[in-house]
Amino acid sequence: QVQLVESGGGLVQAGDSLRLSCAASGLTFSSYTMAWFRQAPGKERTFVAGINWSGGSTYYADSVKGRFTISRDNAKNRVYLQMNSLKPEETAVYYCAAKLRNGVIGTMVYEYNYWGQGTQVTVSS
Repeated sequence: QVQLVESGGGLVQAGDSLRLSCAASGLTFSSYTMAWFRQAPGKERTFVAGINWSGGSTYYADSVKGRFTISRDNAKNRVYLQMNSLKPEETAVYYCAAKLRNGVIGTMVYEYNYWGQGTQVTVSS
């Protein structure tokens, strides 16, 4: 079965950096668009960043442009999220998600077929 396992979360101070990793198994990784979403307590899950099957195209939420970078390694079946200059309001559970590639990097939760269990990122002020 398909599994997405996130790692790399933790407690950091405002302005610090973190690198999240998502290991995928049970799917043909290069056939999938990958994305990161986040969900803060009491709020909806929202799109953070997405990357197409080859890594040649990326898309970011406006709030993270210039600070976050999504990348993937198809040989290792992994997707990453480098997060710099973190802010306290970015405290959330971060989820890795996968959807069959169709030429579009979707930004909506319903577009994604598979989800990881999430990793907590806490940014203190």
